[in-house]
Amino acid sequence: MLTLRLSVSAFATAISAIYLASVPAHSADISLDERLDALVRAFPSANITRSGNTLQVAGRTITIDDAGQKSHQAKLKSADIEDMLSQIYPLGACAVGKPTRNEDPGRIRNEIFLRAIFGNSRAEVRKSLVEISWFGGRIPVTGKAGVDKALIRVRDDLAKLPRRFRKYFVKTGGVFNWRPIAGTKRLSVHSFGAAIDINTKYTDYWRWAGGKPGNVPRYRNKVPLEIVRIFERHGFIWGGKWYHFDTMHFEYRPDLIAIGRLAERRGCPKT
Repeated sequence: MLTLRLSVSAFATAISAIYLASVPAHSADISLDERLDALVRAFPSANITRSGNTLQVAGRTITIDDAGQKSHQAKLKSADIEDMLSQIYPLGACAVGKPTRNEDPGRIRNEIFLRAIFGNSRAEVRKSLVEISWFGGRIPVTGKAGVDKALIRVRDDLAKLPRRFRKYFVKTGGVFNWRPIAGTKRLSVHSFGAAIDINTKYTDYWRWAGGKPGNVPRYRNKVPLEIVRIFERHGFIWGGKWYHFDTMHFEYRPDLIAIGRLAERRGCPKT
């Protein structure tokens, strides 16, 4: 029996060694420089440049890393660029299981960056809005950063799904709406015309489930992943992958999609 146990142990060790050898050398991390490169490439029309610890975006200077030690809630309230890119959005093989506590990739946002990309005021954003057709209706979306074109591609791919999926997205819960996020003073991405909510009748939200900031006891989702994958394919992240889940919500974050793809290739590092 002892011989058998040793054999099993040796086998397990050999298998482990083979697995580790197959993991890319840098699987444990994606550097800040790489994340910043993904951000710059994701918004080419903004002509983002880097100078030391700052980004220059549409005439604005934005701090990359303020070196502050912040709680999750503090990052939500006052994010620098490093905070905004600090959580990896899980894609493909990395999208396994429910989000862990305060795992909210994309929910941490730098508002100065959003204002620089999409518009600094309600009036400025309104000037950039274009209407696109959406399953028999029309919806307003920003024409900046390619958001309108990406959402058209989403629409065209959604239209190819079997009819049983249509109830989830033919009716929307809203696109452009200059407003704060519920319970906060932070602007919603809907304020910039860069997010869309699908049919609220078939979606779930962490506050509706009785959750409180930092304490969401129950995760709920009814949205088919076939729909989620189409949005992600065209640069939109899904609020259903957040601990503070918002399964109706999709927002344009091609930077996080690019970082998520890189993470998948490197063995799914979590941070």
